[in-house]
Formats: sequence, structure tokens, C-alpha cells
Amino acid sequence: MAAILIVEDDVAFATMLKTFFEKREFAATAVFSGNEALKLMSSNKFDVILTDMRLPDVDGLVILKNAKASDASTQVIVMTNYAEINMAVKAMKDGAFDYVSKPFQPETILQTIKNALNQTSATQEQPISDKKESASKKSKEKVEEQSIEFIKGVSDAAIKLNDYISLVAPTNMSVLIMGESGTGKEQVAKTIHDKSKRKGMPFIAVDCGAIPKEIASSEFFGHLKGSFTGAIQDKTGHFEAANGGTLFLDEIGNLGYDLQVQLLRALQERKIKPVGGNTEIKVDIRVVTATNEDLSQAVKEGNFREDLFHRLNEFSIKVPALRERTEDLILFAEHFLDEANTELEKEVLGFSDETLSAFKRYAWPGNLRELKNTVKRAVLLTQSTEIPLQVLPHEIATASREKETYSLFKNKNEETLILEALEKSNGNKSKAARLLSIDRKTLYNKLKQYDIKL
Repeated sequence: MAAILIVEDDVAFATMLKTFFEKREFAATAVFSGNEALKLMSSNKFDVILTDMRLPDVDGLVILKNAKASDASTQVIVMTNYAEINMAVKAMKDGAFDYVSKPFQPETILQTIKNALNQTSATQEQPISDKKESASKKSKEKVEEQSIEFIKGVSDAAIKLNDYISLVAPTNMSVLIMGESGTGKEQVAKTIHDKSKRKGMPFIAVDCGAIPKEIASSEFFGHLKGSFTGAIQDKTGHFEAANGGTLFLDEIGNLGYDLQVQLLRALQERKIKPVGGNTEIKVDIRVVTATNEDLSQAVKEGNFREDLFHRLNEFSIKVPALRERTEDLILFAEHFLDEANTELEKEVLGFSDETLSAFKRYAWPGNLRELKNTVKRAVLLTQSTEIPLQVLPHEIATASREKETYSLFKNKNEETLILEALEKSNGNKSKAARLLSIDRKTLYNKLKQYDIKL
């Protein structure tokens, strides 16, 4: 039975990983600080160590260094986020087997664990440049399980989004998807691909902020064996991998200026040239990009090429923030509850009234990603059939509604409140319902009850 050490200061997440691995017949141990890990490592043998890069006392590089000094055959996998990509690359140089970007689902790391267990000691002598390529693989194609499943929703904002997707999907137009972090931009891109004539062909998703600058050209356009030190074999780039299908470039605003020039040329000519190659390769791809930045402002400031911006922005779609589609909130929460029950092998049936009220009061700055993680954590901690308020993070459980709302059913002047809400929303019933914190069906019933006609 393979022994795995989990080093993670998020107790709930570490516990979830430990439970997941134990159910798959691994001997898993979880500790919540670097010093605890170092103490255990001095007296125990672990086949794989899964460590966070950011710990309250020592960082993951210290864990890695000590593990390799004690036993070179111990494989170390580091957990990090996209903002710490440089640390992850450094860890790969220092001997880490691989890295995984947070947030992730346990299933997505299972194969990495198995690969690590099968790794031979000869791989420890792998060239640094080759390890760089391995480190960048995680940024190459985001695992579909990590993305937020596209749910149509019932709000006005959701209906408009769905209409735009259906309108542009059958075309070959380049699409720029805008929206805050965590709103599900990648799943919108995947839905566009699935509804297009390219369905069945490759959908390649790339996080532009997660690719180290020194290997960016190779990642996008590929390279030939021997074209630079460490290029021990030919490599297929993202453009060629997506040939015939869709190339999704997430956080396009993070691309360096030099790479913007190369990308523009590739899109204009529909040809690429691998690093070290002399022959151009024709590619037939559709490009869909996404950003949480104001690219038009970046153009004005000279940080993003205007010609590339117009090339990418043949059609734009704005993905609404979760606070702008409150009618969809519970729909998403229920969906994520089902997902969490399946993943964690639990049978939580729903949410308490207090929990739902807290969900509606909270602004959800992390949008769908934050909601998904919150529900998963709550399911893990829940010991009853309903998720209670007590298992929610403090900032959610104690949130107060910032925007002006009305409380029907607790006020005798319902008709006056409804009329005020309709006036503030310029007669838009959906917006009025949101102001009143009720659904549209309830509002329609109230309009009929008070004989309010628009």
C-alpha cells in the first residue's frame, strides 16, 4: 500500500484529500504545517508527498528539499495557484515530480499520483529544460472536471448570455468572453465549441498567465528536436493541437508584447512555424479568448496591441457576475450540492433556510467558483441531511445585504413597496423582483392580487 503525506494548512481540504485517497486504498496521512511534515518525514518513509507551496511556517520548497535529501526516490507534488507559477517552475527544477494548480478536484490528481509511483530513479536526472516543459503541461489543457459546468439559468442576464452563445456558436467568428474571475468563462467557451460545426474536433484550453515566458513560443507553436538545449524530441504546440477545432486562450491580457506579435501573425496568416523549424504549418482553428481585465483600456495604455484586440474581438460576450443573476443562485447551489455528494460519497439533501438566506445576502466576489468551493466544503463538514449555517465560512454566514432591498410579507404596505420597486426598475419586472427579494412568479401573483397593471 503506497504511503502518501498531505501537507496542507486548509484543514477541510486536507481532510477531504485524505479521505479520498484512503477510499482508494492508499495509506494517507495529513498534517497542517510544514514543521509537522518535517518531523514525520524524519521517522517515516513516504512514497509521495503532496504539499502546498504556501504554509504558515515553512514553504513547500523546504519540504521538497528535505524529502529529496532524505530519499531521492520520494516523489513530491506541489500544490499552487496560478499567481505562484514561478515558484512551481522552480520546484520542478529542484526535483518536484509535478505540480497541480488550485482549485482542483481529487480525481484530477489521481493519475498524477499513479504516475509518480511508477516513476523510476533515473528520471531524477531529467534535464532542467525538459522539466520546464513538464511543468508547463498543467497550463496546456485545463482538465474539464475543474471547470464549472455550464448551466443555462433563468435570470434575464442568463437568458441574454444563452442567446448570444446560440447566435455566435455556428459561425467561425473570433469571440472575446469578458467577465470577472470565477464566472465560468471557460465553460461558456466550451459551450460555444460544442454548439459549433467544429464539435467533435479538439478543444484546447490554455491559461496565458500560467506559461513561463521562456518557453511560451514553444508552447504555442511547438519546437523541433535539437532546436535548443533540452529539446530532446519534437513538440506539438497548442495551435497545431487545436487544428480543426477551437483554441481557447484564457486571461489573454497576460500575454507578453512579443508573443502578441507572434499570435497576431499566426491568426492573420493561419500558418505557424515551430521553434527551430523552416517549414510553415497551415492551421484551421477558431480562436475564443477570455479576460477579466478591460482590454480596451489596456490598448489605450499601450499594454495590448490594438490590431490584435480587433482581431480577437469580432464578437464579444459578457458573462454576468453571480450577484447580477441572483435568480440563478439556488439553481447553481443545488447543482454543486449534487456534484459534491457524488465526489465525497455523501447524501446531503439540501440547505437549511438560514443557509439559503446567508447565500442570498452574500455578494459572492469569487462568483461561481467560490460558490462551488463553499458548497463542497459545507457538504464535507455537514453531519445531517441539511447544510446548516454553522458550517459556512464566517464571512458568508455573517454577511449583510449591501444593496437596498425590500421585505415583503413583513410589511403591511406591500402594494406601495411593489410600486416603488417597479418605478426604480423602470417597469422591468425581473429587476423589480430582485429588488423585492422574491421570484418573478411571486411578483406576478402580487401584481394580480393588487390589480397593478403596467
